[in-house]
Amino acid sequence: MQIYLPIAELPVDMLLVLTLGVAVGFISGLFGVGGGFLMTPLLIFIGIPPAVAVATQGPQIAASSLTGSLLYWRRRALDFRLAGILIVGGVVGTLLGVMFFNQMRRIGQLETVIAVSYVVLLGSIGTLIFIESSRALARSRGGKVETRRRAGRHQWYEGLPFKMRFPRSGLYISIIPLLAISVFIGFVGAVLGIGGGFILVPALIYIFRVPSNVVVGTSLLQILFTMIAATLLHSVSSHAVDMFLALVLIIGGVFGAQFGARVGTKLRSDIFRLLLAILILAVAARFAADIVTQPVEAFSTTATETAR
Repeated sequence: MQIYLPIAELPVDMLLVLTLGVAVGFISGLFGVGGGFLMTPLLIFIGIPPAVAVATQGPQIAASSLTGSLLYWRRRALDFRLAGILIVGGVVGTLLGVMFFNQMRRIGQLETVIAVSYVVLLGSIGTLIFIESSRALARSRGGKVETRRRAGRHQWYEGLPFKMRFPRSGLYISIIPLLAISVFIGFVGAVLGIGGGFILVPALIYIFRVPSNVVVGTSLLQILFTMIAATLLHSVSSHAVDMFLALVLIIGGVFGAQFGARVGTKLRSDIFRLLLAILILAVAARFAADIVTQPVEAFSTTATETAR
């Protein structure tokens, strides 16, 4: 069944888009990520203009994150104080990201920025997670216990000023590094149409030692608010949010996220991280292939916005 997207200005198969929404929603609930790092490329691959694909991800990611957050809240697997700090930084980063997005769109470099950024960001993060998770899996199979940081030992960033206690996560650290990483994630999310959970989840686990049972729900709550901010900003500034496309994705994402969240609570942490790494690397490889292969049409004409 074909539907016409008014903002993207092209027809798409509604069943295909709905299936993509269900699949990415499942991944969102499973890994505690917004799913945009997968959905945005998929939309671009089926012909949606990059600007529309990025801007339209906000509502879909927010809907999937909302359902996942509610499920983890009912299970008391959320750190609201930690999420509050991350949300503040994420909204600031989102504002900066939308400004950068609009500038790149005006000069006609947005598509290049998106493709290269996906390869670099996903490739580097996916590789790091894959190496670490593979080592953890090998240790567990060998009967070795994962080494924990000894009490009294702290990293340099934990000694920075403006410390805050997070009882639910068992942390007492400076909010400066938390704000810094959330600003970065908000910026990247607004430019690439991603929730940033695939960055935030490993950062909270490896850098800040947040318990795995709290990480997913806290990540989803932060993604929810930053994506709401991104949707509003993109709608007002770039007018690239296709709500008809977003609605179809939301319907599929809501169902998929519920099943994914249930499965995610049963996964071992080492297998959880390994599967996430493989998924991230697969998306990066797809973008890299597009960059290095010769396009079917060597030249094309597109309309760009002129700077005022």
